[in-house]
Amino acid sequence: MEIIRTELVDKVYSDNGVPVHAVDGVSLAIQKGEFLAIAGPSGSGKTTLLNMIGALDTPTSGTVYLETEDLAAKQRSALASLRLKKIGFIFQAYNLIPVLTAFENIEFKMMLLGVPEKVRREQARNMMRELGIEELAEKRPNEMSGGQQQRVAIARAIVNNPPIVLADEPTANLDSVTAHNLIDLMEAMNREKGITFVFSSHDGQVLQHARRVVYLHDGRIERESVK
Repeated sequence: MEIIRTELVDKVYSDNGVPVHAVDGVSLAIQKGEFLAIAGPSGSGKTTLLNMIGALDTPTSGTVYLETEDLAAKQRSALASLRLKKIGFIFQAYNLIPVLTAFENIEFKMMLLGVPEKVRREQARNMMRELGIEELAEKRPNEMSGGQQQRVAIARAIVNNPPIVLADEPTANLDSVTAHNLIDLMEAMNREKGITFVFSSHDGQVLQHARRVVYLHDGRIERESVK
């Protein structure tokens, strides 16, 4: 069952009046439950494509579907609601709210969704227990290591069980051991919860664990590999 489909998606920027195709005619189908990586060198368009899949950016032309919904047909407010309910995001820079504790960061998304306080606090506690980060509950981001911050970011992304999680270079700022542990953690979430993970990455560890890798070059799909 398809969860994401792009049809001839382009993203064109202007460089001093010269059009530059960051993404050039990409058609891609992602099945529910995949553990997929979009790979390629810097400037290949992988982050731009991920942002369009996640409705953070809009294509210059072409169409992106999320669970059969045409993202281009939606108003900005509807896209914000869709991102909140259906997509979890994990970023290279963690993007935790600095004035909030780890626990508050994890429950924040549920608060925006209108989840009652008692329910969201229980879900946040359960998620922290599941990911082994209970001891971080009262710590703020500047009191945590990079690996700890990324675990909190993963908890925040999946606490409301979204059907899809998009991860942009999630291991880029981490040492190899921490990166390996986090990839194992996300792979377990994929197997146990059925969450679809799509990575933008050139990290060999991510590509090794991904069950399908889509390679981009100059904004176009160059090849794919499937395990």
